Amino acid sequence: MDRSARTGPEEGTEVLADLLLAWYRPEKRDVPWRHARDAYAIWVGEVMAQQTRMDTVRSYHARFLERFPTASALADADLDEVLKVWEGMGYYGRARNLHAAAREVCRSYGGRLPPDRARLEGLPGIGRYTAGAVASLAFGLEEPAVDGNARRVLSRLFDMANPSPALLHEAVLGLMGSRPGCAAHLNQALMDLGAGICTPRSPRCGSCPAAGRCLALARGTVARRPAPRRRGPLPHQTVGVGVVWREGRVLIARRPPSGLLGGLWEFPGGKLENGESPADAVRRELREEVGIEVRVGDLIDRVNHAYSHFRVTLHFYEATYVSGRARARAATAVRWVEPRRLVDFAFPTASLPIVRRLQARPSSEPGSPT
Repeated sequence: MDRSARTGPEEGTEVLADLLLAWYRPEKRDVPWRHARDAYAIWVGEVMAQQTRMDTVRSYHARFLERFPTASALADADLDEVLKVWEGMGYYGRARNLHAAAREVCRSYGGRLPPDRARLEGLPGIGRYTAGAVASLAFGLEEPAVDGNARRVLSRLFDMANPSPALLHEAVLGLMGSRPGCAAHLNQALMDLGAGICTPRSPRCGSCPAAGRCLALARGTVARRPAPRRRGPLPHQTVGVGVVWREGRVLIARRPPSGLLGGLWEFPGGKLENGESPADAVRRELREEVGIEVRVGDLIDRVNHAYSHFRVTLHFYEATYVSGRARARAATAVRWVEPRRLVDFAFPTASLPIVRRLQARPSSEPGSPT
């Protein structure tokens, strides 16, 4: 077959594998969990790295392993402790799944991750990519681990516009089959190449070790590989939040364990209804969802935050308790807490500026609200 007519991975993988491996050895990224073959450390690191920049992951990974050095230690911990160590990194479902999976590992596998892809994928929160990463990096199995970076590299190397997961895995298995025993390095080479050279915009093709084997480069389709995913504008929500004081303490509520920000603590509030101001929303939410009447005072801060599927603007208001008994209706628990104790609770990233501000000032209620 004429090489220029190829549309997917086929022969010649030995040369491509050798090029990737020769580049990877001196150019590989300094990733903490690559220095050992501890399956638990690799698992934690790969989960963290899925949706967080590597520079951030390094410090969190070290802190997480210091607090929970083994799957057994993680399983024995309270979820609140796990979320607190994870605080600020976002996508908290990852932390909840790590905790649940650690308990399953201890219950079913004696505290050690199973050296088998199918059983790894049976654990909470472990999908195709994470299972492949742990299987290859920790156990040396010839299993593909195709993250977003590797997908982009493979799409360009073989000029595939919208390759299926099965086709991507076939491509990686071909590379691994040509160089047995190098599965971990090949997976990491593809990921690192995508992270540093074969980037989404302005790829440095002149520095790519596989440029001579890249069909997209030869055909002038690099900018279109993989085909861009069309996304509409993110919806926007406006939320009123009350920092409610009573006798030198502030009210916090814990979100339900599943769903967005599950298990985290927050200052109570909610989305604006038609015609409401943020201050009106605070009064209504505290009355209907928490069961207390408050006087709303000054605006403390306005915080903009983006999640994966929507954007939000949170209006934080000082408020003073008037009457009623706080209850956990929409939340799983409510507490009145001294500001200095807020550090003991895990909060969403958008609330952390308010937490820090409250800790920096005396434990006293605000002045009379207007």
